[in-house]
Amino acid sequence: MFEAFVHAIFWPFFLGGLVGLMSISNPLSKIPLFVSLTGEMSERERRDTARKACLYGFAILTFTLFFGVFILEAFGISYGALRIAGGLTVALLGYRMLFGYGYAGLTVKGGKGNIAVFPLALPAISGPGAIAVVIGISTEIAELKTATLKAVAYGAAVTSILLTCILIWLTLRSARFISKVTGPDAMEATTRLMGFLLVCIGVQFVASGVRSFVAGQ
Repeated sequence: MFEAFVHAIFWPFFLGGLVGLMSISNPLSKIPLFVSLTGEMSERERRDTARKACLYGFAILTFTLFFGVFILEAFGISYGALRIAGGLTVALLGYRMLFGYGYAGLTVKGGKGNIAVFPLALPAISGPGAIAVVIGISTEIAELKTATLKAVAYGAAVTSILLTCILIWLTLRSARFISKVTGPDAMEATTRLMGFLLVCIGVQFVASGVRSFVAGQ
């Protein structure tokens, strides 16, 4: 009975986090940026840059998951308001991707700084949309009633963040090969599909936020 109850918490948070983050991260959309930024690097330097960018992205999103709620409380922002704002942000990004208005990511070359941090880790991997998804998940976890359920939910969310970053890392490592094989048409089709999923996720966040906001009145 207990194991079934734990599974009922783990899988929704894991799958919800994975689908949300994979949709908004869209690993294939990172390929043009990564290729352009690492064009003059050796193969070893490209691998190191991909690894560091994904580690930094994982650290940023994990930090947001655990401390996002405290930041909200410090500014007096309710969970409902955050979910509504985050849902609108995610849905807007999805709308832009779905109807071909471009993805909200950087497409220009960075300066002389560490490109693994900026612009790859932030905002390419852990951008506003991904952060909104993670904070939205953290507010749902905060409303669970027991510490055990919260621990299971946090474990599921961290696992989804880790798996997302691993998939992005694998994509960046193979960026040059993938860009040659797939071509621009496949990337566009994937972007449109991810955009539709993001619109659905954003609407779900807004609906959840409205329920929470009304219940808190």
